[in-house]
Amino acid sequence: MTNLIFQYPAWYIILCVLLGAAYALTLYFRDKTFHEQSAQLNRILGALRFVTVTLLALLLLSPLLRSVVTESKKPVIVLAQDQSESIAAAMPEAARAAYQTAFTNLAAELGRTYEVQQYAFGSEVREGIDFTFTDKATNIAKLLTNVYDLYSNQNLGAIVLATDGIYNEGSNPLYLNTKLTAPIYAIALGDTTIKKDLVLKRAFHNKIAYLGDKFTVQIDIAAQNSAGSSTKISVYKVEGNAARKLQEIPLNIDRNDFFTTREIILDASPAGVQRFRIVVEPVPGEATTANNSKEIFVDVLDARQKILLLAHAPHPDLTALRQSISANKNYQVELAYVNDIKVNLAEFDFVILHQLPSRAFDASGVLNTLRQQRIPRLFIVGMQSNFARLNQSQSLVNIQSDGRNTNDVQGRPVPGFNNFTLSEQLLQNLPNFPPLVAPFGEFQAAPDAAVLLTQRIGKVDTRFPLWILGEEAGVKVGVLCAEGIWKWRLFDFLQNRNHEIFDELLGKSVQFLSLKEDKRKFRVTPVKNIFNENEPVLLDAELYNDNYELINEPEARIVITNNDGKDFDFTFNKSGRAYALNAGIFPVGNYTFRATTTNAGQNLTSTGQFSVQPVELELFETTANHSLLRQLSAQYGGAVIAPANVGDIAQLIKDKGTVKPVLYETSKTRAVINLKWIFFLLLFLLTGEWFLRRYFGAY
Repeated sequence: MTNLIFQYPAWYIILCVLLGAAYALTLYFRDKTFHEQSAQLNRILGALRFVTVTLLALLLLSPLLRSVVTESKKPVIVLAQDQSESIAAAMPEAARAAYQTAFTNLAAELGRTYEVQQYAFGSEVREGIDFTFTDKATNIAKLLTNVYDLYSNQNLGAIVLATDGIYNEGSNPLYLNTKLTAPIYAIALGDTTIKKDLVLKRAFHNKIAYLGDKFTVQIDIAAQNSAGSSTKISVYKVEGNAARKLQEIPLNIDRNDFFTTREIILDASPAGVQRFRIVVEPVPGEATTANNSKEIFVDVLDARQKILLLAHAPHPDLTALRQSISANKNYQVELAYVNDIKVNLAEFDFVILHQLPSRAFDASGVLNTLRQQRIPRLFIVGMQSNFARLNQSQSLVNIQSDGRNTNDVQGRPVPGFNNFTLSEQLLQNLPNFPPLVAPFGEFQAAPDAAVLLTQRIGKVDTRFPLWILGEEAGVKVGVLCAEGIWKWRLFDFLQNRNHEIFDELLGKSVQFLSLKEDKRKFRVTPVKNIFNENEPVLLDAELYNDNYELINEPEARIVITNNDGKDFDFTFNKSGRAYALNAGIFPVGNYTFRATTTNAGQNLTSTGQFSVQPVELELFETTANHSLLRQLSAQYGGAVIAPANVGDIAQLIKDKGTVKPVLYETSKTRAVINLKWIFFLLLFLLTGEWFLRRYFGAY
């Protein structure tokens, strides 16, 4: 339907007509140009001029042409097929082929009347159905949410949901916040018969453990219809293609509906991603043994830093330091004396020098080794220290003292210190801790040093540094300008019944000094150390020039090697100023990688490892949950259909009576002056008048 609309009052049309008539009469009423011709010629020319002028005047009124278009939109029918492994496990090959044919015929039949959209779902939702049944998990809630997001504002007629009702990811679909308005017709796949089955349902464990520690694995075991049976739990360490048995635990099943939890303690050794296999031996007559085992991966970190306490002589400070540092599992502490060093200094990540260099031992060999190996260190000053030698060994603080007299000094936190943060409890309580013993003399801190604590002598706050941190030639160095720190640890326990304040002060200082910066110019890092078998392996890489500026002009390559020595070659993609790689999905196992690139004539290499663990969610629950499907269909006004009756769904949807096309009216408005035929009409009128005037001898 089309309407003509004027933006001015309708009586303006009369003015346009009068204007056209006046113009035509003025031009042709008394015109004698064509007096020799028929009288009809003037009337024809006047009519042409009348129509032309009237039409032009009407166009000046900006008329609009409004048209209404009616469109019929077919209802949308969503066909959703569960593609998880549990579907294939409960459906023999012949039955699967027959079901696929019936489902395809249903889609074709519905397509003749409705707009059909097909989706496959499992761990993810995707368009199209290929009936492969290889997904490692099922998320029904994600499918329904996606359907709501895509079709809630469209004419959604019905949802055909083909699944066994087992979901092992996402929320319960019965309690979704997004409420669909279309009925759900559920095709009840799978087998609801409770069979004799022993299931290792879950294994809870830390994803990381520290080398040398022990960690606990908690396993949940369930059994159906297996009362009176006995089995055993075996734990294996998988190394390459071989499995070594670590433990064996007997298990008796005393009822048909059986559930138990067991704890297994394992050693975190050696460093790297370790693979363990937990197996529950099958019982006679068990329906399936695919869910009797589970593999877990634990990333064993060799993150412990070796710290050496090197002392001039026995002292209470050494015990306090050792106990506090050893409380952190990341540190391994050893104690040695300078007159009998039986350790290799190069093996340590951090060294605490207690009253060294001393008057009796200048420790020149030790200090030279620390400099050559670039080992960070902390000097603790005492009355046995050789101050002249100490001043030569570090440049953070200069101490001028004869070593014969001492001061009792307390520690006052420096407000401007920002190398790391200290708790409010420490800042408030530390000034009240008992005094340490510092040499009497002058203390001068270097301009670029960071003073953590200054000395309070009696009630006087001095500017002398007590605890100072800094860096020399790229190596971090610290100096504690007093001895007797053991008193702080005891006082902390006396006041607070714990050592938290002392441990925080020492722990953060040791962490700051011992932390090693990554100076590698080429670094490759997996997004995580352990990937699931159904997710892609992602790696990031960074390349730095001599000024440690991020660049990615050179090409970077990587070779990933599996347990069998097979190589997979890839080239990194450039992402921003760095590199990124999506290597795709890998089979279960341990992998190493070696990445290479060339920059400024240097061949740079980065190595590492990662593991891929199996996803076995679909194996833990094998009994179909048709009760969920009945509740879901009832909630949305649908029905549950057996696989043999898939062809009835089209008639059920038709009989529902609510799945009908929707008519949409679209109003379209445009200016009449934009119509092309108006231009050609005016051109015809003006050309016709001009032609007649020329033909009969006038202009």
